Amino acid sequence: MRSVLYRGLVVIFALGISLWTLWPTFRFYTMTAEEKQNLSSEYLSKLKKRSLSLGLDLQGGMYMVLEVDKSKIPEDQAKGAEDRALEIIRNRIDQWGVAEPMIQKTEEGKIIVQLPGVLERQRAEELIGKTALLEFRLVADQQILEQTVRNVDETIQNLWKDDTSMVYLQDILVSYSGGLAVKESDVENFKKIIDLPEVQNILPQGYEFLLGKAETSEEGRIRPVYLVKKEPELTGANIKTANHTIFQGQDPAYAGSPIVELHFDKKGATRFAFITGSNIGKRLAIVLDGVVQSAPVIEERIPTGDAIIRGNFTIDEAKELAIVLRAGALPAPIHIVEERTIGASLGKDAVEKSLKAFVFGFILVIIFMIIYYKASGLVATLALILNLIFILAVMVALKATLTLPGMAGLILTVGMAVDANVLIFERIREELRAGKNPKMAVDAGFGRAMITIFDANLTTLIAALVLLRFGTGPIKGFGTVLTIGILSNFFTAIFVAKIVFDYFVGVKRAQKISI
Repeated sequence: MRSVLYRGLVVIFALGISLWTLWPTFRFYTMTAEEKQNLSSEYLSKLKKRSLSLGLDLQGGMYMVLEVDKSKIPEDQAKGAEDRALEIIRNRIDQWGVAEPMIQKTEEGKIIVQLPGVLERQRAEELIGKTALLEFRLVADQQILEQTVRNVDETIQNLWKDDTSMVYLQDILVSYSGGLAVKESDVENFKKIIDLPEVQNILPQGYEFLLGKAETSEEGRIRPVYLVKKEPELTGANIKTANHTIFQGQDPAYAGSPIVELHFDKKGATRFAFITGSNIGKRLAIVLDGVVQSAPVIEERIPTGDAIIRGNFTIDEAKELAIVLRAGALPAPIHIVEERTIGASLGKDAVEKSLKAFVFGFILVIIFMIIYYKASGLVATLALILNLIFILAVMVALKATLTLPGMAGLILTVGMAVDANVLIFERIREELRAGKNPKMAVDAGFGRAMITIFDANLTTLIAALVLLRFGTGPIKGFGTVLTIGILSNFFTAIFVAKIVFDYFVGVKRAQKISI
């Protein structure tokens, strides 16, 4: 009785932990769209993270084929550019929090990316394709900027004296926060003007025009205009860490706004301290991929190697910027060669069909076991149900992803679990026919069948581990479920079923077994 009690408590404890682990999954996937809208985004995000992840083939997501443009980098850096890009993209996606993405390089040198559950096409493209070249550049004084604008307009006037349709910089520039800006509708005209060879020749030596991020003002949507040094004082290569947070400073324009905090390594901190100490009172532009994120005034020397990027970010934009800065800059531009968005409706259809197949097969197995093995068939059914609960709970705990092949593995696991019970029950029948009493027949049946079950499961486990180690995508999903299922099978078929039989033939001293 004591042995049965202790073993029963172990099973109850394992079942309790499993149900607690699976509760967020049940809650998340049974909620209606309305219920999800009524919950806070933070709670919903936590609930999703604690739920069972579904693969691209079940819940939809993004599929992209990327190509590294090596034409814009030196020949000595082109070798291995795909491998470096692959690692950086993987780091970015991992930090973004996508469950079980698939990122791999093809023989042609292209990079395949699968992002289950990600349907926000623009955000995914920006995160993956952003070069993330971070530079710190000194900004020319306001007087120099205004004089340069006048010089540009004079040059234009001399070039097109008789062209009354020509647009001048002073016509499209507006005052903004003590500087100059251009309306978004006039950005193309602005770029057309400053790209003229004659205009480039009159710019202050070593300087160039850059635009800032789009902002909203009384004039509408505008982009600040900066005249900055071409050569950066410092780059993102020396960044140690980057984190998004909320601005706690005194500036009312940014109070409570999301920002990105930067921390440089020792070399970068020394350089940053020298730059800030030598240029007090000047503005230092923080430039990401050729766009000025912010250009604060250097008020004092900063010896700690800490900096912040402010730029009217949303919390998601700040988070993603911190991710790409931590992961590093891509070695070359990335082009999207192929892109597909697999809708949630396709995933829902696949889930429903798989569930129908699973339920149908499960019911048939139960009917067969009960008809053929009577009450012992009910014991096998109990073991099957517990087996499924344990498998799914372990998958959630390991943050494994359930794919369509994984569901096939789940169905296969049910068949294997029944196979183990059939071996045990047939052994017990043989012992009963040999004239042994129920207790001796149960002990002998489990003892002799266990060796056969162990051998059969071990060989299958080896094959599953090979799939898990060397497989990718769907094959890996199948191997994951099969591996967990084999281990769970062994536990439920040998341990759980034995407890039930021991209770009836050992504690209750039943004189007959319904088998």
